[in-house]
Amino acid sequence: MNRRAGLSRRRVPSRRAGAVAMAFALLPALLAASACGGSADAAGGDGDYAVMTWSPSGTGSADRPGVTALAEAIGRDVNAKGGLNGRKLRVLTCNEHNSVEGATACVRQAVDAKVIAVIGSYSQYGDSFMPALESAGIPYIGGYGLSGPEFSSPLSYPVAGGTPTLIAGSGRQLVAAGCRTVAVVRPDTRAGDTLTRYLSGALNPAGVKLADVRVVEKSADYATAAQKAVGDDRQGNCVIDALGPEQTLKLLDSYKQLSPRRTVLASVIGSIQQSVVDSTGGENGPLDGAYATGWYPPESSGVWDGLRAAAAGDSRIATSDLAVQTTWVAYQVLLQAADRLGSAGRPLTARNLRGQLDSGDSLDTGGVTPPLNWGMTDMLPSAESPRLVNTWVTFQQVKGGRLTGQQSGFVDVRWALTGGRPPQ
Repeated sequence: MNRRAGLSRRRVPSRRAGAVAMAFALLPALLAASACGGSADAAGGDGDYAVMTWSPSGTGSADRPGVTALAEAIGRDVNAKGGLNGRKLRVLTCNEHNSVEGATACVRQAVDAKVIAVIGSYSQYGDSFMPALESAGIPYIGGYGLSGPEFSSPLSYPVAGGTPTLIAGSGRQLVAAGCRTVAVVRPDTRAGDTLTRYLSGALNPAGVKLADVRVVEKSADYATAAQKAVGDDRQGNCVIDALGPEQTLKLLDSYKQLSPRRTVLASVIGSIQQSVVDSTGGENGPLDGAYATGWYPPESSGVWDGLRAAAAGDSRIATSDLAVQTTWVAYQVLLQAADRLGSAGRPLTARNLRGQLDSGDSLDTGGVTPPLNWGMTDMLPSAESPRLVNTWVTFQQVKGGRLTGQQSGFVDVRWALTGGRPPQ
């Protein structure tokens, strides 16, 4: 443990009393959800197990064709090895078109097909698709986490911690790096306001000052934001980029022109990834030496060997894409849960799948995350994100133009998300 940074790498078996209180507060909703099986309790009209994965394609920068392509590849691999609990796994995919209408059409297709779960997927329209999944009793496993309902619906089982864990983790990474002032460049939105609160929770115990630099969406001026963030470029100054991928590229252009010599740059995986490092100059670009916080180990880690094998030969699947990685994790959860049900002699239905996930039994994702479970005492005691259970992050750094692990293992930032104190 790094005591100065307050980093914890041990899994604590029981959560604080607040988690239990939140769990009981959620009990009516959970019981109501378990009572509604709907048509999804069928395993599929032809005896196959049907699941669905959706993502946008053909829309522009939001496109994630690798998400559905990976789902199809996993389905082929599972069936080549004998199927799921002796039955064929039928993977349905849907183009969500990055629109409310597209998301609504996809969820309607999932309900009509009597899928046992929606797996992985990438959509910002949780307000549109989660109510329909809840009505049909269909669990949503491992969505990317772009919308609030993915972290609040009793039928959602997120495998990653969303942006809150990344921003809190980035704060702790910079505390460990010796930063005394951290400027966060973030969207001037309500969601951006929330990020600032989580970052403050990570920085305040160490006495690190926070400077809030807001950027209006679709702004054409990033030079001003970069200048405010860098300030007088003194020792101990640090900057966190918490913008979207397109905005990040514009900010990096302005940051590079300033050529700061003492300011330390940091970002989160999702805002940057290896392709961004490459496109901005690699080891000669502004990101070389930058810190990065992620949900998962770096792409170069051996834990991704299975993903690389599944993606082999398919140019649509970018294995460094967080949405692709999250979909991979989501399918590992499905396969593990199905195996548990099969070993217990229980049929694989939407209802039984929810019951397995709600049981509190931990599921192994092959080292990509700590073991995951959605038992009541593991939920985050938060009205905003009670379904957030994976509060662990990884610390990475760009060295020689490559994203590499800065330290081994995972760091738990649950305390920062709940207003607590760092572990001693």
